[in-house]
Formats: sequence, C-alpha cells, structure tokens
Amino acid sequence: MNGGAKDAGATGATGEVGEAGAANAAGEAGAANPPGAAGEASAANEAGATGEASATSEPGAAAVEWQTGTPQLRCAVVDGVGVLTLNRPEARNALSAEMKQALAALLPRLGADAAVGCVLLTGAGAAFCAGGDTKLMARQGRPPAPRARKRALRREHAALRDLYRLPKPTLAALPGPAAGAGLGLALACDLRFMAESAFISSAYARLALSGDYGVSWFLTRLAGAAKARELMFAGERVSAQECLRLGLANRVLPDAALRNAALNFARRLALGPPRALRRMKRILRRAETAPLETVLALEADAMVQSATDDDYLEAVRAFQQQRAPRFSGR
Repeated sequence: MNGGAKDAGATGATGEVGEAGAANAAGEAGAANPPGAAGEASAANEAGATGEASATSEPGAAAVEWQTGTPQLRCAVVDGVGVLTLNRPEARNALSAEMKQALAALLPRLGADAAVGCVLLTGAGAAFCAGGDTKLMARQGRPPAPRARKRALRREHAALRDLYRLPKPTLAALPGPAAGAGLGLALACDLRFMAESAFISSAYARLALSGDYGVSWFLTRLAGAAKARELMFAGERVSAQECLRLGLANRVLPDAALRNAALNFARRLALGPPRALRRMKRILRRAETAPLETVLALEADAMVQSATDDDYLEAVRAFQQQRAPRFSGR
C-alpha cells in the first residue's frame, strides 16, 4: 500500500513499503508537499513541469501539457505519447494522496483519448517511485479506522487495475529505485526500461507489511513462483541487470540515455496501428492463463477483424511503396 494515503484518513499501510527499500526513505518522504498542495494545481502543475524537460520532450517535440490537479503529477502528450511523471523528487517520488487521486483521474482519460497511442510512466529526478511516504506513516502510526483504510486501498488498487488494463501499450521508464507500491506501478506496465543504476525492491517485509499494489501477483507471473517468494520475503535490492535476466526489465540503458530512449520507443509504439495493437494486447493478456485452443480462436477472430481495417490496407500500400505507413485508427 502506498503510504501517503490521506484520503483514507489513516495510515498508508502499504505504499510505505516503497521508500524503505528504495533508499533511506524515512528522511526523503518528510519533504512531502503538505495537504492542500492539490489546490495549487493548475498554476503549479505547469510550473513544476518545466524542471525536467527531458522527461516529457526533447528538442523539436511539441508537448501539450494536461492539467492534473497537483504539481506532484505531471502529464504531457508528446507525439502521441501520454507521458506521466511522478513529481516529488525530494521524496523519491513517494506516493501522496494527491498523486494517487490524479493518477486515478488521468488513466481513464489517457485510455480513451484517440490522440494518445502509448502511455509512458516515469519519475522525476533520480528515482522512479519509492512507494509509500514513510515519514507520513511514522506520524500516523496504526490506522485508526481499518475498514476505512481498506476501502481507500481498494480505490487505489482500482487505479492500478486501470493502468494494467489500458487498451494501448504502456511503458515504465525507471531512472532509479522502484519499491513497494512504486514497484507495483512499474510491473503493471507492459514494458519496463531501466537505467543502469536503477534497482527494484519489494521492501514490504522491512516494514512488517504483507504487500499490496499487485506486487505479489505481478512478480509471480513475470519471475515465477519461487523467485517471487524470495523477492517478497527478503525484500532485497535487485539490480537493473538482474531484472533484465529475470524478465522483469526489457532493456537496461545508460542513465543519461534512459529518458530519450524510452520516449523514442514509446513514440514508435504510438505511431503503430491502434486497433491491431489493442487486439494484440488483449490476446497477450489472455495468453497468460488461457489454453492454446482459446488463444488460437482469439487470434483467428482478431486477424480477420484487422484485415478489414483501413490501417491494414494502408500498411500493405506502404510496404509496396517502400514508405512508412500512416495509420488512422480506422
């Protein structure tokens, strides 16, 4: 659970995990923006967005900023890529109530917007997301209202499910640590690019917490049951290269190259055929648990549907004319 859950009125039982394993989290989280930061929203959202242009754009790219309701989460659309940046670098981007609420509101919008072909999730500064706000958790102590906290967690988990279920490709770019709930967000994406210095940690056991944000589910599916148990029980740091070996990362890049490499790859996906990619993602998800015959039937249906799209005809013409296709999503 991500710890800064002010919305619950209680301690953020899970997100706390993140910071503990990501670095010396207790100190970082204390720099969190105070309650009411969300009210600064529209002006601060743009003001905070300028600090790290490379996270949302590069020279020549026109970024369209979206209002998020808080400076702690930035959103911009760059060449068809919806770039979400967790923006609390002073706290290693530990999750606050404002960030979680903004994520929950933005993900459905990004999923429904035809101008967005891919979603890129990253963190400002030298971290991806340290999970929960351990300083806030230390102040709050035990949840005064466990039932209310559980309801709040289920609301937070709904945003995680929205991220996992987005019908378009999603990519997490990890410039640094991802721990606890932050690790859950990264694992919910389709792909993960990591900087060489980045690492992950479940971190829950270090805080005497059992884990949330789907970390146990994602690790079991991506790394296997035995490795997932090791990573959850021990809570040790796992380097970027080890994540690559385990299948938890798709690419490991030099720190200075990560942001541009991730954005360029996301651009490539955003230029792809939207309908075909949606069908592909749906089938790939079913392939995780469905028998072969079911997947073959899904593939047959999707192939026939795709062959009736205008994008299929455009792709064939482009291939014959030796040019890049221009997909319309029709």
